[in-house]
Amino acid sequence: MEVMSQMLQLLFSGLTIGSIYALIAIGFVIIYNVTGVLNLAQGEFAMFGAMISISLLNAGLPLWLAIICSILIVSLIGGIFERTAIHTARKSSVPTLIIITIGVSIAFRGIAILIWGTQPKSLPPFTDNTPIKIMEAVLLPQNLWAIGISIVILFIMIYFFNKTFIGKALTACVVNPFAARLMGINPEKMSLLAIMVSAGLGALAGTVIAPISGASYDMGMMLGLKAFVAAVVGGLTNAPAAIAGAFLIGILESFTEGLWSSGLKDVVSFSMLLLILFIKPEGLFAKASGKRV
Repeated sequence: MEVMSQMLQLLFSGLTIGSIYALIAIGFVIIYNVTGVLNLAQGEFAMFGAMISISLLNAGLPLWLAIICSILIVSLIGGIFERTAIHTARKSSVPTLIIITIGVSIAFRGIAILIWGTQPKSLPPFTDNTPIKIMEAVLLPQNLWAIGISIVILFIMIYFFNKTFIGKALTACVVNPFAARLMGINPEKMSLLAIMVSAGLGALAGTVIAPISGASYDMGMMLGLKAFVAAVVGGLTNAPAAIAGAFLIGILESFTEGLWSSGLKDVVSFSMLLLILFIKPEGLFAKASGKRV
């Protein structure tokens, strides 16, 4: 019974951290599929989301309003990032664009240090955080928020890309940018929209994890790397595959940390990335196709 409770506790932890990776990984998928760029500054949007919401809460705003304003502000930051960094260098090679995103990521962390300092900060839980016991395993309501939000976002993204005009326009830019232009769709505007949406999702991830593990200026670096691993493991070409990869990585990390050592969880994640790149580079849960991968 004790072993079963421990396994269940590790599963809850894995699903929680996997849900955070999932929200950031969706941002990777959206940007990659529209622009062809791997935005390695994606994790910093989560950091900004957490830190800005904490600042707005301290300024007197209600928690829910602070979170909404934080997501909107980070989406605006994402738009500025796209116009000033990605759009102006859009004719550069893909490696150059990736290096630009790395430089922006470092700059974002520097800005965060200047504004908020190096001391960790915290955000209160969304609701009463009284632990829920299931077979002696403890599940916090904030963990349920994290898992539930990632699942809801998945269905919203599926509906958005398959049922709405803007979502189909974004998809058209992926499949054939030239044909999209002939149909009156502006790929540059779609690129701006994609990065603003992904920035907002990153901010949402930051506000969800801040009540669980706190927030700091450097939290985005590892979150971004793990979400990138999750997106590649699941499949960079569609959101459901990336989310499946995120939950897989989260569960693997949780069980590795709980059963062996916390120092090994990063080794397991990045070893999984290398293994997938060698064996099935399109991702475990993605279908191979003739499109850009």
